Amino acid sequence: MGNCFSNDSGGMSAVGGAAGAHGNPYDGPNDAVDLFLRNRGYNGLFSQIELSFAAIDLRDRDVLSKSDPMVVIYTKGRDGGLSELGRTEVVLNSLNPKWITKHNITYHFEVVQTLVFRVYDVDTQFHNVDVKMLRLEEQQFLGEATCALSQIVPKSDRLLTLDLVYREDSESRRSNRHRDRGKLIVHAEESISSKTTVEMSLRCSDLEYKDLFSKSDPFLIISKLTESGTTIPVCKTEVIKNELKPSWKPIYLNIQQVGSKDSPLIMECFNFNNNGKHDLIGKIQKSLADLEKLHAIGQGENLFLPTTVGHDYHNKILKSQLFVDKFTESVQHTFLDYLAGGCELNFMVAVDFTASNGNPRLPDSLHYIDPSGRPNAYQKAIIDVVEVLQFYDSDKRFPAWGFGARPIDGPVNHCFNLNGSSHYCEVEGIQGIMMAYTSALQNVSLAGPTLFGPVITNAALNASQSVANGGRKYFVLLIITDGVVTDLQETKDALVKASDLPLSILIVGVGGADFKEMEILDADKGERLESSTGRVASRDIVQFVPFRDVQSGEISVVQALLAELPSQFLTYMRSRDVKPIL
Repeated sequence: MGNCFSNDSGGMSAVGGAAGAHGNPYDGPNDAVDLFLRNRGYNGLFSQIELSFAAIDLRDRDVLSKSDPMVVIYTKGRDGGLSELGRTEVVLNSLNPKWITKHNITYHFEVVQTLVFRVYDVDTQFHNVDVKMLRLEEQQFLGEATCALSQIVPKSDRLLTLDLVYREDSESRRSNRHRDRGKLIVHAEESISSKTTVEMSLRCSDLEYKDLFSKSDPFLIISKLTESGTTIPVCKTEVIKNELKPSWKPIYLNIQQVGSKDSPLIMECFNFNNNGKHDLIGKIQKSLADLEKLHAIGQGENLFLPTTVGHDYHNKILKSQLFVDKFTESVQHTFLDYLAGGCELNFMVAVDFTASNGNPRLPDSLHYIDPSGRPNAYQKAIIDVVEVLQFYDSDKRFPAWGFGARPIDGPVNHCFNLNGSSHYCEVEGIQGIMMAYTSALQNVSLAGPTLFGPVITNAALNASQSVANGGRKYFVLLIITDGVVTDLQETKDALVKASDLPLSILIVGVGGADFKEMEILDADKGERLESSTGRVASRDIVQFVPFRDVQSGEISVVQALLAELPSQFLTYMRSRDVKPIL
């Protein structure tokens, strides 16, 4: 922005202008998780958020005038390291400044993004220096504040007021000296581009046969093309069985999700195979603007198939065509709109206590409690998921169950309260879950088999009661297990029934078992679940991740688990015409 001067209501001047773009660690991909997500076609929720700042009752550090404050914004990594995101302008002679400079940050639902704000009084001799060039050690430190971005965005007014403290104050919470450091007010506004959505109805004609004894089973995958030439899946259709002229259900693409209307997209048509090795039928490369033109003129676009002739590569033009039967652009309520409009995410957890986990007293058990404090796989999964979801649950009281264990002098129980109570299942916060889990290990005997049905039914009951009472809550059940489910059909029946409720189910597989059968429950790789009576799930509510697949290098499983949760939430709300209260 260069040097920017402004006046606010108090006639105060601003100097120094906005800082240039600073690297944001949250914008860069986590390579291991990113590869895992791309291989499975996941894409997490992200929105552009604009941060603005004001302060009240700052310390006056100048002798003959008031302070000349500036805010420096940092992101804090998991290792505690700070990366500067940007700086505001300097507001002259003010203890209650309102800064004009805004700063953008990409909000990722599946990551806890910790922000640190430091306020400095800029010395008079530096007032003609661009803020980017200021040496912070030469300025007077007025105080700092920290928060997670997830603390701001769910608030109805998107405002968060933070106490400014000195660094030594934050290290010693017993000190009351920080009370007169002033307050920083942070406001977060979601970019309008995050809300602009395109709805398209797509169909193909004259597809080629790919199966020997039947027609093809086609589906589309739409990917954005990056500058490096790699593709990242952003959307896919359902599979249509035995059809060479498929018409798919409408799909929705967020403009920001693909970059812009002019960003290149790769649209690939595949023939579905149960083994996961889908045959490419054909593809095209078009932008949203190109697809809009196809819709306007009512013409199709021929698919092509990359082929190799000797050492040369060329695209074989096919008879098959892609048509855009509907193309509409609208501003829709976003996930963050619903959170700010009073909707909550309510977390629930269920832990596998079957005997295949091993004797909890032995170090090779998946339930072993390490005296050093290092969490086992169950504890790690719980902590990582709750750390993200707790910001969206106001009372932080979480239903917690166990399954597959035998209480003292009792039969095997496939859904018991983790806290040992026979009357209530809730515990308070992460610590409450950890304490209940540790206590349960000492008070039950591991048994079996592995049944999910009772736990899912219990979670569905909570969700249905909330709906009946007019609640604006969406429930998230985390199931952590070491083995393949035994009651597969009963579990499918419970999931199909639960698909009509405000409920998503996250399943983490821990240990070395073969979890291929578990992936049947996750509709990402194929068709929606079908119950024993032939009823098909109204939507996909399951996300399954083997813990070991994304554990390399201490990578958190959370990003893989939570990637589809916002879209599952929006699918439920929009299908039932639930509007946020804004």
